[in-house]
Amino acid sequence: MTASPTRDAVILYNKRMSHYVYIVRCFDGTLYTGYATDVEKRIRQHNGEVNEKAGARYTRGRRPVTLQYSEMCVSRSAALKREAVIKKLKKPEKLLLIELFNNNISHKVS
Repeated sequence: MTASPTRDAVILYNKRMSHYVYIVRCFDGTLYTGYATDVEKRIRQHNGEVNEKAGARYTRGRRPVTLQYSEMCVSRSAALKREAVIKKLKKPEKLLLIELFNNNISHKVS
């Protein structure tokens, strides 16, 4: 079976593209969970730095937002499934996830 150039290009593109689930804390203390391929750009969008109307409607009235958690996933599908799981968590569970993530990061840096 011979691979087509188009199929190969799609596979290479998918391998290069990263998919993330992230949690931001809004100015009012609420948490927002989302999906992005570029988390830094997405945070700038949420904060209106790219375009005043960019970012989720939920976060527009709750600026600024700060990144609390991000997780790389193997595919868009996996990231969206993980996002759905995290969105179903109660706030204390999300805070625990954030705390565990931040503790893990600080141990790697030390």
